Amino acid sequence: MLGGDAVAEAAEAARRDAANRIVDTSSGKDDGLNKCPKCGSSEIQYSLSSKSLVCAYCRHTWNEENAEQAFGLGSSIADLSGHTMASGTADVREDLTTVTLKCQGCGAEVVINVDQDLQARCHWCRQTLSINSQIPNGAIPDAVLPFQLTREEAIERIDAFTAKRRAFAHSRFKEEYVPDNVMGVYIPYLVVDGNLHTVLQGTGEVTTRQYTVTRGSGDNRRTETYYDADVYGVQRAFDLLVDDLTIESADRFNAKDNEQATNNILNAVQPYDTENAVAYNSNYLKNFTSERRDLNVQDVDDDVEERFLAIARAKALPTINRYDRGVRWEREGVAVRGTRWVAVYVPVWLYSYADSAAGDSLTHYIAVNGRTGTTMGSVPVSHPKIFAVACAAGTVAAVVGAIVGFSQFLF
Repeated sequence: MLGGDAVAEAAEAARRDAANRIVDTSSGKDDGLNKCPKCGSSEIQYSLSSKSLVCAYCRHTWNEENAEQAFGLGSSIADLSGHTMASGTADVREDLTTVTLKCQGCGAEVVINVDQDLQARCHWCRQTLSINSQIPNGAIPDAVLPFQLTREEAIERIDAFTAKRRAFAHSRFKEEYVPDNVMGVYIPYLVVDGNLHTVLQGTGEVTTRQYTVTRGSGDNRRTETYYDADVYGVQRAFDLLVDDLTIESADRFNAKDNEQATNNILNAVQPYDTENAVAYNSNYLKNFTSERRDLNVQDVDDDVEERFLAIARAKALPTINRYDRGVRWEREGVAVRGTRWVAVYVPVWLYSYADSAAGDSLTHYIAVNGRTGTTMGSVPVSHPKIFAVACAAGTVAAVVGAIVGFSQFLF
């Protein structure tokens, strides 16, 4: 997809200067214990009311350090060279499903199925053991963006969303709608920064004359509009810095795979303030569910390049206003000088409705951004209602048209 010598030269320079590095973001706590910094208890959970971790014993509240600051990931994007990978983005190993932790309190060994849980209690001393070290199965991200909206606030937004669509909603959905089954879910994303050089080449047209031509006669009489335009070769080449581009990293929520569920709505509740993500601590996930990452960096490379190009096209728009007939980009390319990848869990309140009466048992989702409250989703509609409204609208239009025609006849 590369277009132009400038892109090729930038790509070659990027290869020469590449300095790939791995940033270790694991906690280093191999004993499996996340302890309260004040009293040492392992009884910790995330409180939505205080927006912080809370110790169940001494009631001490705190949050983990901002991930960018904790791991030195906040350096200038313009200085990126090669590929910087946080350790949570390592390739997923499908064969790694269980991890054994040795309890430092009593010496017992506790087995955790990391496909389902990231915490377990010691069956002897009852301490809470957590997966703290990075393991290559995609379940442990580098950072987590904690929930801000409460469950009650999410239900209010879901109620408001469905209320606006009740006129066309299927009666079965109205009867079975129970928003109380909303769940808080952490969805895995890969967040990437990019230092790029972009070249766009194509043709643009500028209108020089506009005129109309009347053809035919009687019922076949028609007027057609024509344009004369000058055609120019157009090229734009510029450096581009992309900050915190978020890419879905669970194949289940891929928008292309939505024949059985409307799971593509997750991207519609973006953006997320990923710059405020904190270093991963499994206690943020307590009382919530989480989806495991199953896509590697190379699996999303093509999608990332397409998004880089889309950003480049948008940046070029203010520079092509004079081409009033538009610009058609025929060759386009992006040379990546450097990238930085981080695996982040983002919060979503998710309501689901399985339309079992539908032929394909379609599952409808309504998602609420757990930080901003942005809401998007789908509800099953009644096609007869839509048809009836369309017919009524057509009838009204026909009546209005007849009245206008009759009035013209009178005058």
